[in-house]
Amino acid sequence: MRTWQAAYAHVFPREVLDALDVGERERLWRDALQRPEPAWVAVDADRVVGFASAGPSRTEEDVAELYAIYVLPEAWGSGAGHGLMQAAIGWFLAEEYTTAMLWVLDDNPRAHRFYEREGWRRDGGRKETVRGVEVEEALFTLTLVGA
Repeated sequence: MRTWQAAYAHVFPREVLDALDVGERERLWRDALQRPEPAWVAVDADRVVGFASAGPSRTEEDVAELYAIYVLPEAWGSGAGHGLMQAAIGWFLAEEYTTAMLWVLDDNPRAHRFYEREGWRRDGGRKETVRGVEVEEALFTLTLVGA
């Protein structure tokens, strides 16, 4: 939640970000961790500083999807995001996917730069309402070698 609040302060109204509920997110993640899709955490000095989750695409056949990747603001630039991304890509390859996709808010230039450094390329966009706010999301894809 702190990552959302820091990364999207310029996109979502303060009241939307302030209304994020830790208990609700915890329940969602407890449920998510019961499913077969993988999730990874980044740890620094015995403290979780980030996580990523992935699985089959929710919209495309035979395509993997990075569902989420978040790192605490104080760990931005630490390499935690890169490590999480490498874990996800390793899973994509192990599962023999040749393409992966992810959706990111269009108005998130920091994330765009990160994904581009990691080899992802912008591939289109769509409008969607997130937490009651209409935003544009950008689609990024990654062609996987070795699959």
